[in-house]
Amino acid sequence: MSGSTGDQSPSDSNETDMTGTTTGRYAELIAHRSKTVIVLVVVLTALVTAGVAVNETEEGDVGRFDVDSEETRAATFVQDNYGQQEGVFSQLVVRERGGDVLTLESMQQSLSLQREVQNRPELGETLQGEGFVGLENVVATAAVFEQTGGPPPTEQPALREQIDALDSLDDSEFESLLARVLDPESTVLGDQDPYQFLPSSYTPGETTAESRLTLLIQTDESPDTADPRAAYDAQVTIDKLVEEQFDDAFVFGQGVRDDASSRATGDSFAIITPVALVLILFVLGIAYRDVLDILLAFVGIFGVIAWLGGIMGWLAIPMNVILIAVPFLLIGLSIDYALHIVMRYREARSGRLDEPGSSGAESPSRAIRPAMVAGLGSVILAVAAATFSTGVGFFSNIVSPLPAIRDFAVLSAGGILATFVVFGAFVPAAKVELDSLIEGRFGRNRVKPAFGVGRGVANRLLSGIAALASRSPVVVIVVALLLASGGAYGATTIDTEFNQADFLPEDPPGWTSSLPGPLEPGSYTIADDFSYVSSNFGLQGADDRSQILIRGNVTDDTALRAIENAVRTADGRSIAVRPDGRAAIEGPQTVLRDVARENETLAGAIQERDSSGNGLPDSGVTSVYDLLFEIDEESASEVLSREDGEITSARLLVSLKSEESAQQIASDTRALATSIEAGAPAVRAVATGAPVTEAVIQDALLENLIQAFAITLVVILLFLILLFWRQYGQPSLGVVVLAPVVIALAWLLGAMAFLGIPFNSETAVITSLAIGLGVDYSIHAGERFIAERKRQDSLEDALESSITGTGGALLASAGTTAAGFGVLGLALSPPLQRFGLVTGSAIVLAFFASVTLLPCLLVVRERLTHSTGSNR
Repeated sequence: MSGSTGDQSPSDSNETDMTGTTTGRYAELIAHRSKTVIVLVVVLTALVTAGVAVNETEEGDVGRFDVDSEETRAATFVQDNYGQQEGVFSQLVVRERGGDVLTLESMQQSLSLQREVQNRPELGETLQGEGFVGLENVVATAAVFEQTGGPPPTEQPALREQIDALDSLDDSEFESLLARVLDPESTVLGDQDPYQFLPSSYTPGETTAESRLTLLIQTDESPDTADPRAAYDAQVTIDKLVEEQFDDAFVFGQGVRDDASSRATGDSFAIITPVALVLILFVLGIAYRDVLDILLAFVGIFGVIAWLGGIMGWLAIPMNVILIAVPFLLIGLSIDYALHIVMRYREARSGRLDEPGSSGAESPSRAIRPAMVAGLGSVILAVAAATFSTGVGFFSNIVSPLPAIRDFAVLSAGGILATFVVFGAFVPAAKVELDSLIEGRFGRNRVKPAFGVGRGVANRLLSGIAALASRSPVVVIVVALLLASGGAYGATTIDTEFNQADFLPEDPPGWTSSLPGPLEPGSYTIADDFSYVSSNFGLQGADDRSQILIRGNVTDDTALRAIENAVRTADGRSIAVRPDGRAAIEGPQTVLRDVARENETLAGAIQERDSSGNGLPDSGVTSVYDLLFEIDEESASEVLSREDGEITSARLLVSLKSEESAQQIASDTRALATSIEAGAPAVRAVATGAPVTEAVIQDALLENLIQAFAITLVVILLFLILLFWRQYGQPSLGVVVLAPVVIALAWLLGAMAFLGIPFNSETAVITSLAIGLGVDYSIHAGERFIAERKRQDSLEDALESSITGTGGALLASAGTTAAGFGVLGLALSPPLQRFGLVTGSAIVLAFFASVTLLPCLLVVRERLTHSTGSNR
């Protein structure tokens, strides 16, 4: 039977031509020792996979790293010298758009909710003290003290007393009490500020508002490096109770955010997985047109994923959000390797690799093992080079200061090596055994055409590209460079900011409601809730406010005046505004005024030294600060630090509209600090706090990733130069092969700018992943052209053969991987959406560059070298 393992054809003699090379000897080993290779790889896979049982993979976070900067040093000083807010903070917002939430019934509902939370053990034990502080508590506290005839309250009474006090009021009595509480000149509250619980749109003195805020404060008994899981779980449960109690209310906190993100990711994969699987099978079906080859590819993919799990176990690498990208990378690379090896084997079996200019339709077929020697031997060098360059590209991230990215580097490099072992050894050996079994025992011919080389749409498309490259290479290059220039310009305008709002899941589109029950996603309002809280109240947790540390002669008379003037004129778009129109910034100026309202001694001392009438001393600031510490050391210590009785620093606490990016928050806070320094040359003001240091860290991380990426390109370039010099004596080919990858990167950055996708520490990692696949494509296309140029008599025939041969495998690989990644654009989680869009776009652009631009560059290079008489 034609094509069986015992048949020999005239072309089989070429097998011996390859065995003198390293690649030929490797291919001969795989083809003629296939059973041994399969056993060895299976045993090795079992040993590696055992790591899953040896060391169970745990969940981990992205981690942090230290940046030595003015902002981080100031943060350390603040942590050492000021009391920190303890506990876990979240916010409960009750609203009625166009209505009023300042009613007796609404506030009674809130107090009833608080009682229910306290009475449920699993929730109550997570509360810090009473756990809730909101306008309902402020009003109820005022009611308690007015009914008992006591002085203005200094602390919140028991919840039972608050509920009884409000229940004893009728509507008119409640309205009267509410008006007194919200009167800007009110004296019934002591030092309590009701306006912090009202939206920025509220007008002081009014007794109606469309929303109000309640702070939920929980204990944090977790270790320093762990999340307060009990508190986070309680937040989710409380949020459900809130939804049951009110028509329009929500809890916003880290626990609720984590829960929404986790559910959105699960819902996303439930929708995406079947779609991606259908698309991948569809493309692979078109490319392979053989069920057994598709199944063999999936067996190889499962083997690679098994290696991945084992590597994580042996190296004790914790799972984090960044590592989600690694399986996608390896699946894409696996499909690519499988297609190249199987298609090259098919070309060898059809005799196409031995008949210059032949399509393979009438060429004598090879036997199985000689065909695998010829096919694998002709492609394994490109596979090995792609493995090395891609592996080095990802492993270069090992220099990152961020632990999660270092884990990403190690796991990616290990997985890429696993992909080479499985698809460079096991799959070709298994292919030989499978075809031998079917042809030898069942008598079925396994000779099949390679994708792109037959008379089909793909062949016509690829042949057209080959003709264009030979006819008008300069035009193609010029157009590519013009597009790259546009992309480079777009890269200068691309957003590099890091915004936590970009990571919140969005409500699913309408079409998802028609999905079957198990696939229909839930509803997600977390992004809208975050925007509402940020715009109307500002986030209240310790990590949600920026700070300004003021050092130097902070008791100088000009310092307090400069602080007051800077706060009064603050207009940064990220700084929250109070209902009275003032920037929501706490500092020595606000503490002095608050304490003076309740303490006549301090009020008198300030009045004696206040020449401007603004309620602050214009002279003798040191003595006023000393008096403040004597009267209320706790409040004073929030904004002033002392050492041996001397004031050493002051700080401002800036409430924020946290929907703004970390970089915008840092910029606005720095502007405020600069304004203080301008008014008080005797002090040094430094912007700091969690959002500011986050901006510093993100900027440093992005810079580190860009540097690592640049180093990667240089390492890959040197490797390609040495490879092509050693293999073909043409080092300049290394530059030519890498050029399309760089140009595709410029195209990608331009596309990201056009689509409004930021280039930050998150997308920089994604970009490096996609470009790694681009290097793989370019190496395959370049190496195939060089091999075909030696075989074919003319440049045109070499282009035709290489582009329709390797180009067909590249088209199938790019189509499969781009489809798999592209469907992530349907995800409900924005990080997954960006991951899919950026990676899918990069794969398409890398493929396009490797089959259009690279052939044109190779044509121009050959014509130039011929015209100058240099060695091709």
